[in-house]
Amino acid sequence: MQFILFSFIKISINIANKSSNNINVNKWGRKNFQSLAQSPGKSVSRQSSFSKIGNMLNKAISVQKGNGETSWCFSQIKGALDDDVTDADIISCVEFNDDGELLATGDKGGRVVIFQRDPVSKTSQPRRGEYNVYSTFQSHEPEFDYLKSLEIEEKINKIRWLKRKNQPHFLLSTNDKTIKLWKVSERDKRIEGYNTKEENGCTRDPTSITELRVPAIKPMDLMVEASPRRIFANAHTYHINSISVNSDQETYLSADDLRINLWHLEITDQSFNIVDIKPANMEELTEVITAAEFHPTECNLFVYSSSKGTIRLCDMRSSALCDRHARLFEEPEDADMTNKSFFREIISSISDVKLSNSGRYMISRDYLSIKVWDLHMETKPIETYPVHEYLRTKLCSLYENDCIFDKFECCWNGNDSSIMTGSYNNFFRVFDRNIKKDVTLEASREIIKPKTVLKPRKVCTAGKRKKDEISVDCLDFNKKILHTAWHPLENIIAVAATNNLFIFQDKF
Repeated sequence: MQFILFSFIKISINIANKSSNNINVNKWGRKNFQSLAQSPGKSVSRQSSFSKIGNMLNKAISVQKGNGETSWCFSQIKGALDDDVTDADIISCVEFNDDGELLATGDKGGRVVIFQRDPVSKTSQPRRGEYNVYSTFQSHEPEFDYLKSLEIEEKINKIRWLKRKNQPHFLLSTNDKTIKLWKVSERDKRIEGYNTKEENGCTRDPTSITELRVPAIKPMDLMVEASPRRIFANAHTYHINSISVNSDQETYLSADDLRINLWHLEITDQSFNIVDIKPANMEELTEVITAAEFHPTECNLFVYSSSKGTIRLCDMRSSALCDRHARLFEEPEDADMTNKSFFREIISSISDVKLSNSGRYMISRDYLSIKVWDLHMETKPIETYPVHEYLRTKLCSLYENDCIFDKFECCWNGNDSSIMTGSYNNFFRVFDRNIKKDVTLEASREIIKPKTVLKPRKVCTAGKRKKDEISVDCLDFNKKILHTAWHPLENIIAVAATNNLFIFQDKF
């Protein structure tokens, strides 16, 4: 379809060129075609040519993409469907690897579950985004800090994949204090016929060995092993909230409330402190670090956000301790003070920041909105999308039940054209930056039938509501989607809703 479309456009442009004094229309977009066709003072032939091209191009694009929106449908649900959910089963992080073949989740019980893309689902027509359990292992155990008399819970805060270099996969997982590097490898062969062991595993008497046996490799059932290769501990006084692998694939950063450390993957007993915002007097503390991430291509750059709603871009080439930022991204204060309220500082705190795959943009999530920033323009965000503006009138009750402190994550799609984040009532929002449209969808057990198309949900703030709308007073704040992930190459998304992992895909 694309080949026919572009061939047709090329032929049409050549015809238009001949009738318009060789104007270079290759540099013009669809809007320019239409504006030229409607411009006064042009010849009738030129107007006719460009008008036809504009109309045909519009029709061809509408046939190819419909209205430009992606229709999402249900693919899978992981986890028990019981209403009685234990705290240890609640999913605390979700992450695709760099090619989307593996999907990892961590929970509050310290477990990591890895799902692998079903090979048949990739080649089937239509394609399906289905994943099967690949490996499950206990990453962290509960610990106790006897020096500070504090219990260190086993909850997995973050998971980050390393790019694959050989057969095994590597990932980093962290709880509040300890980071671990895991190697996930497959075994489908075993060695038999050792000289020092019998077939049942017992050690042979050396005096009874009369012949030399050559060990042989025998096939066996596929087994996936997860083994800790490195343990990075005792470097953070406060709770770790972020880890990010550098583009050099040799170093990574870890951030807690007041400090950011730089680690080498091969060195466990030493890290370098690259950011320290701890004041000499803790009573003077005004902000904390909420998230940090490396630039996807420039290994010397990283960003970190704060509870004050600011984002700092730092360059490690400038100094060993990045106490001075290269750029400060902060939205200007409202001149008329319309948004000034008791909750202003709380809702402006940034809970997550993600750099785009191209490295040109980044998104930041605060309590009520998600913002898109251009790294070349620090004065204000280039795009602002309200996530659940209808909750602004409910801030008092949200403060009382502590929901106002929930940390929502956000993510990009593969080509940076769309962004996704979560909300309450198991709602999640998808924003299309190209066509400037957004949709509210629900991760519900009522739609767990394959290929069921998700219906957009709407929240009603007025007294009278339509049949397909839900009142803002009926939202369940115990059901919240904090963690989401988008496949790096395809329109497949993973959404964590309490103890269930929902996988959705676009409707082919």
